[in-house]
Amino acid sequence: MKLIDKSIREFNEVLASEIPAPGGGSAAALEGAIGAALIGMVASLTVGRKKYSEHDSFMKDIRKRADELRKKMLDIIDRDTEAYNMVSNVFAMPKNTDDERAIRFDAMQNALKACTITPFEMIQCAYEGLVLIAEMFGKHNTNAASDLGVAVLSLKASAEGAWLNVLINLDGIRDEIFSAKYMISGSDLILKVTDLADDIHVDILHGLLP
Repeated sequence: MKLIDKSIREFNEVLASEIPAPGGGSAAALEGAIGAALIGMVASLTVGRKKYSEHDSFMKDIRKRADELRKKMLDIIDRDTEAYNMVSNVFAMPKNTDDERAIRFDAMQNALKACTITPFEMIQCAYEGLVLIAEMFGKHNTNAASDLGVAVLSLKASAEGAWLNVLINLDGIRDEIFSAKYMISGSDLILKVTDLADDIHVDILHGLLP
């Protein structure tokens, strides 16, 4: 059974167990999926409201894009665990001869690269979600401002959690070109995520404070 097909309770119990995967990566992806879902919710609460009628078509488009993002994040929940399982499988490979050790090394490098690419995609998705929020900010139903704030925080947490996973896997990768690519791209992207998330969060807080 896929992780996304489990109940919330089942997923939470597996997460709390001694099984190493799902772990922080899948949890971060779930956080991102929640953030994307909340964007869709706020858009839905804006569509069809007379007060926001001029933004109706725009919000329908936001809702569609948020749903696509939500599905991507849900897919990453399982793909992150599958990537980690590749690493676990390497530990069971024989290492008695030079050839076996070489094959095992290559397999581990490929597994670590997979474990890097998946959370990097998560950061990209989180940033896309924050861009959606920035686009809809000021046009949304103000009664759902707190929900939009939770979406911001969820996407930020998703990205920062994913970045930790990128970093821990890059530490074991010997391909310097690959490592440099994801270190540079990831550093730039996570900075964009945190800056945008913090700016929107401050604006939401200002709108809610008396």
